[in-house]
Amino acid sequence: MSDPHPPVAQPPATQALIAEAPAQRLERRRSLAGLFRRRPELVSLTILLVICTAVAMANPAFLQAASLIDMGRSSVVTGLFALGVFAILAAGGIDVSFTAIAALTMYSATLFVINIWPDAPMALVVAMTVIGGTALGCLNGWMVHALRVPALIVTIGTQYLFRGFLLAFIGTVWLMELPAQMIAFGRAPLYEFESAAGVTVLLPLYFLIFPAAALLTWFIFNRTLMGRAIFATGGNSGVAARLGYDQRRVHVFVFGFTGALAGMAGIIHVCANRMANPFDLVGMEIEVIAAVVLGGARITGGTGTVFGTVIGVLLITVVNNSLVLVGIPSTWQRVVVGVFILLAAAFFTGRHTNR
Repeated sequence: MSDPHPPVAQPPATQALIAEAPAQRLERRRSLAGLFRRRPELVSLTILLVICTAVAMANPAFLQAASLIDMGRSSVVTGLFALGVFAILAAGGIDVSFTAIAALTMYSATLFVINIWPDAPMALVVAMTVIGGTALGCLNGWMVHALRVPALIVTIGTQYLFRGFLLAFIGTVWLMELPAQMIAFGRAPLYEFESAAGVTVLLPLYFLIFPAAALLTWFIFNRTLMGRAIFATGGNSGVAARLGYDQRRVHVFVFGFTGALAGMAGIIHVCANRMANPFDLVGMEIEVIAAVVLGGARITGGTGTVFGTVIGVLLITVVNNSLVLVGIPSTWQRVVVGVFILLAAAFFTGRHTNR
């Protein structure tokens, strides 16, 4: 008995399309995986978008201007620290003394203004912290090069040295009454409005310092010979030296640059909080390094992007500010960040294994 509905013969062109479809899908998946391997910061960007979407669905207040401005404001200090750490990681080193540099410079400058020059221009106060941070950072870089020991060991030592000097010789008293120019710097508005609840929401002018520092860092790494020297040193310092890159100059520059950003972050922290506490900023080192690693930089050096670092900072900031909005205790912040670091490490390890 013949089949009443015999199969309809497909035209040759249609048969070719059907046969090629699985191969094309496989090729697209491979190209997407290759893109993520080449640009690991896109993984963090994807995670950031997923978290933002999930939190917004769980609590729409997350997308309110007040919440977004609060996260932008809280990202400045972490972001400045992270840009400096990125520079050192790119050169194949690691620094854990940047918070001590920030604390020493910001407290010393505040004490100087209060006790010696109450009317000092704010530009001079900022310059003092940046120059002081640069000097301390250059000291780190010089010792890393001169002693020929890992940067981690040197900066652990200088972290204790800087904090010990601060607490032993400069002061341990909280400075609660800041000069008027420092308070005005912390309150100067870039954008200000009144929320529906009647609360004044302020995006401070100092927020612009973070994107300006990011642009400067991008320029250094993508448009200058020093940027190429840093990546070359982080990739293989021996080869970089044979190519003519001055290793001492690279080390002094990256640590000095990190110190300058730390000094800036320190004075912003003081003006934003309207007090100077010599015990502040302790413990931020791991969070900042995590942000840079989540942005795609390798601890072993030679890789990373400014864009990835900014994404890592935003990811850490969102995690720190959004858990409470979805009912997760703030004590779980470090757990979540730790999970992200482990996932990033697994991804990056697999990325280099599959090459």
